[in-house]
Order: sequence, then structure tokens, then C-alpha cells
Amino acid sequence: MSILLCFIFLLTLFIIFLKNLKPSKWKLPPGPKTRPITGNLHNLQGALPLCLQNLSQKYGPVMLLRFGFVPKVIITSKEAAEEVLRIQDLQCCSRPKTAGFRMVSYNCKDIGFAPYGEEWRTIRKISVVELFTAKKIQSFTHIREEENDLLVKKLSESSLTRPTVNLKKTLYTLVASIVCRVGFGLNLHECEFMNEDSVTDVMNKMDLVQTVPLYSDTYPGRMGRFVDWISGQKKRSGNYFSDVNTFNQNILDDHLKPGRRVEESSDIIDVMIDMMRKQDEDKDGDSFKLTTDHLRAMIGGIFLAGVSTSASTMIWAMTELIRNPRVMKKVQEEIRTTLGDKKERVTEEDVTKLHYFKLIVKETLRLHLPAPFLLPRETLSDIKIQGYDIPAKTQILINAYAIARDPKYWENPDEFNPDRFLDSSKDYKGLHFEFIPFGSGRRVCPGMGTAITIMELGLLNLLYFFDWGLPEKEEGDDIITRNEVALDLVQVIPH
Repeated sequence: MSILLCFIFLLTLFIIFLKNLKPSKWKLPPGPKTRPITGNLHNLQGALPLCLQNLSQKYGPVMLLRFGFVPKVIITSKEAAEEVLRIQDLQCCSRPKTAGFRMVSYNCKDIGFAPYGEEWRTIRKISVVELFTAKKIQSFTHIREEENDLLVKKLSESSLTRPTVNLKKTLYTLVASIVCRVGFGLNLHECEFMNEDSVTDVMNKMDLVQTVPLYSDTYPGRMGRFVDWISGQKKRSGNYFSDVNTFNQNILDDHLKPGRRVEESSDIIDVMIDMMRKQDEDKDGDSFKLTTDHLRAMIGGIFLAGVSTSASTMIWAMTELIRNPRVMKKVQEEIRTTLGDKKERVTEEDVTKLHYFKLIVKETLRLHLPAPFLLPRETLSDIKIQGYDIPAKTQILINAYAIARDPKYWENPDEFNPDRFLDSSKDYKGLHFEFIPFGSGRRVCPGMGTAITIMELGLLNLLYFFDWGLPEKEEGDDIITRNEVALDLVQVIPH
């Protein structure tokens, strides 16, 4: 075994040496010096978004690094991001097929991870029409309001006997309940095969499948796959994904049951099942065909993107408000003055009457993006970005975290200050490239409108009906550890 590994190592070095003998015809972006085999992995110390931000200060906003054998162009400025996401959007709109992405999305068959092409366009059209049009979002209003009413009721009852609450779990349950009803027609509180605890477990497993490092992502080909196998990484990821697949399959099986009871109108999985049944009658064998893998990937994609991003943003919003009592007082005064102090329930229509409240959501999305990097893109052809040559099939990683905290665009960028948006037209919808939490261009997050409505109504209920603080002997800075939020124990007082 050791002789084989030594041979592979020496062969790899020889191939790299031969490649370096050839003069490059490209004006490639600058970057730190690479090492044989590892590339720039030695430069990646600490939190990756911050590490790449620091490197960009030396090498520039368009920077080339090699993660093992894989070249990646790192974008760390508003101007370069606009070139990628708007000016050269079509040439930069595909996705790389990494091992983690392939696994969690059934070989890249969902809207988030699918490469650009007919398959992606078909899935995106189905998703937008069945879930994300303004009319569809409006039709689900009653679901969001009912789940928030239940949240308020539960918090009010628990506060009578216990003055603290696990706010992280509470918000994940709220969002998961809404997503399950909207996306799958399933009531989480009555479902036989999943509950609050299993939902949390599946969310953690989905994250692990994508984040467990696989050697085949940095060393593509047989050598990387071989190391994944002998190191146990492939087995470890497979074990995590097994639970995710069971979760997805249970939802699909529930939809395939004869005579199943549909709580709401037909959901997106019902629509796709119906399309699959009809396509058997299609005589055109060359047209795109939906498969059960597309359905399972859609289920996982809706759940992962729909629950994790919205819940984490709400958690960060409450964290920052608890750490900043002045801002908490200001926004609660606006809410309670505008809506009155005697409402039994708040609605999505009430959100439209508030101004400063919406700035809280904006500032949270700026400071704590749902994901610090936009999903990686892959170039479809040779292009130029900021004067540098980017070959086809190159991965592009946009450090949205660094751009949203760049002092060139933001005053005191690390400070939570919703007032910065009082006289600003900057928004999160993909037109202002210093502020792109949902991306932009063809691959902009299609669920942006749904996510915003979920977050706004959830936060409004929390801030209208309750006052919030930390238990005694805890301070605001103690609730953030290693950039993670520790809202497992928060004081809640009915207003």
C-alpha cells in the first residue's frame, strides 16, 4: 500500500513539473505562491471568509488560489462581483460538480447545484411557478400567520412556568413548520415520520454532508477518490447522507401513497409527480425527463435552503438586538406605536406599515449573511474579469462576507447599525453588488421573497408580543462564541 501511494505521489509531482515547463499564454489573476501537491492550502488559516479577505488585501480583489489541484478565483470587491454576476453572468452561471454537492443533490439534480443547461432551466421554471411567484407567496400567507400564532401561544404558555426559552430551537421549528406545509403539504406537528427533533437532526446531517472535507474535491480523479476511501471520509459522508436520504424518501413516499390526504392545495412535489406520470406519454425521447432523483433532490434543496438560511438570519437578528438594547427599544417602540398595544395577532399586512423594523432585517443580512460565500460558479468559456484571464471550467468563489464588510462601501462595517440604511437605497435584491446576501443574476436565490416574508413576520411576532433579555450573570458578548450564536437560554417576558 505504501509503495503504491509513493508511486502516485511521485507521478503527480512529475506531471506538475511538466505543466510548469510550459509558458502560460494567460494573464492570470495574482495570488500567493503555490506549493507542490497542496497548492495554497497552507495559506488557508482560520475562518475561510476572513482568511481570504485578508489575502485579498495583499493580492487584490480578483485572486487566484489553488485548493490542491483545483484553481479557484476569489472575488472580493463590489466591482469584480458585478462583472461576474451581471456583465459576464451568462459565461459564469454554471456550477462545479463537487463531491459534497453531488451527494446531497443526487448528482446535482436540484435548482441550487445543477449546472447551467436545459435541466436547470426546467427545474427552475417549475420551482418559480409553483413556489416563488408573488401570487404563490401571497397564497401561503395564512400558513405563515397560523404557524406564528402557534409560536406566540407556545411562548406565552411556557413563560408562565419558565422564564427562559431555547430561541434557536424555537426559530428552527417555526421555519421548518412553515416550509413543510408550503413545500410539501405536511403539518410538522401532526406528521407520523418526522418531528421537531428529527428535523433538527436532518438539518445538521445536510450541513455535514456538504462540509466534510473530501480529498476528491481538491484532488479530482482516481487518486482523490482512493484517498477518500482509505481515509474513511467517503464512508463518513455516506453515513450522514443515508439519514438525509431516508428523510427525503419518507416525504416522497408520503406523496406517492394512494388516496393521501392533502392538507393544502397541491404542492411542488405533487406537481412534479404529475409531470413524471404524463411524460411517459411523451413520444419525444430527446426531451428532458424528470426522475425520482429530481424529486428527492428538490425535497432536500427546499428544506436545506428554506429552513437553514431563514432561521439563522432570524437568530442573528435577535442576537444583535439583545446585544444592542438601544436598537431593541427603538424598533419595539416603532412596532407598538404603529400597530397599537392591544392587537391579539399581527399579520403580514402589518409589516408593510413599519420602516425601521425593515432596516433591522437589512442590517442583519449585511452583517450576517445566510452564507458567507455565494454558491460557487463555474465559467462556461474563457472570459476576462478586471483585466485578468479566467479560463473555461474555472471555479469562481464570491466572498460576499468580505464585500459586505468592506470599509470602502460601509462606514464602521463591523458594527450592527440599522441606521446606516435610513437614507440609503441599497437593497438585498441583487442590484447593489456591495450587498448580495441572495446573490444576483441568473443564479439569484429564487426563494428570496419567501425567505424575507418568513423572517419579517417571525421577528415581528417576537418583538411585538415579548420583551427579550439574557439571564442574570450573562452579558451580550457571551452569546457569540466562534461566530456561532448561543441563544439556547434567553429570557422571555410577555409584553
